[in-house]
Order: sequence, then C-alpha cells, then structure tokens
Amino acid sequence: MKSWIIGTLAGIALLAASLFMDHTRRVEASGVVRLANPDPLIARGKYLVAFGGCNDCHTPGWRESGGTLPLTQWMTGNPVGFRGAWGTSYPTNVRLWFHQVSESDWLFSVKTRAGHPPMQWQDLRYLTVTDQRAIYRFIRHLGATGVPMPANVPPWREPQTPYILYTPQTPAP
Repeated sequence: MKSWIIGTLAGIALLAASLFMDHTRRVEASGVVRLANPDPLIARGKYLVAFGGCNDCHTPGWRESGGTLPLTQWMTGNPVGFRGAWGTSYPTNVRLWFHQVSESDWLFSVKTRAGHPPMQWQDLRYLTVTDQRAIYRFIRHLGATGVPMPANVPPWREPQTPYILYTPQTPAP
C-alpha cells in the first residue's frame, strides 16, 4: 500500500514539474526556445538605453527615424565621428564590445573610464549597480552583430569619414 502511495505521489510530482516547465519556456515557430520569464533586468536595460539617449550616438539613423528603428539595429556603432580638441572619436559597436567583455569588466569601466565627448561615462556612474548591470544584460541579450567602428583619429590628423564638429563657438562681439 505504501509503495502505491509513494508511486502516485512521485507521478504527481513529475506531472507538476513538467507542467511548470511548459509554462516557463516557449518554443517559437523558428524552433528557438525562449524563456517566458527572462531576466527582468533585460527589460529595465532596454528602458535605460532608450531613455538615456544611448541610441542617439550608438545607433545609425536613430534620430532620423524618430526612434522607430527595430531592436536588430540598436547599439551597432556609428561610423560618423565626433571631432573636437581630442581628435575624432566614434560611437562603439557596443553589441560587439559586450561580447568581448564580462559584466564585471563593464562595471569596472563605468567606475573608472574616461572617454571623449560626447560619451557620458560620468553620468553612468550615477546609476545604481543594478541599472548598470541591466544595461549590460540588455545589450548583450541583443546579440553580437555588425562591424567594428573606425579607430579614433588623433587631433592632428583629418578623419577619412563623415564627422560632426563638436567644438564650442564664440560669437563675434
């Protein structure tokens, strides 16, 4: 009698576990298995990237599209440079970069890195560590795609790509 009860309880446990598994994952038409409840930081990261203006520089055509480009194009870098007293710098293809660095490397960069304008490393430092992690996880979740951007150009060399002149102007008196 006891073995019958134990067997029934084990069967119920297996059934419950399989039902739970079916509700926590989704198989898409393409055959790709996606978690129904992904890391909640991914959604937070998407919000922070959009609200923080990251796409303004790191996604070509973002401003011109009115912010309507699909996620497949987000954060792939921009070959239009920013030229100022420091030379010419290019918005990184963050999707490629985040597949080369760990989350802890990213957090260290936020704490310590200084960059060329218009990148706002100092503003990222005001985010909570959870929000900094969210940005990393969202962008990494997008997948590595695109090509590396041009190398920065020193101030004494003329860039060979389009650029935006990022130099304050003083009006004539």
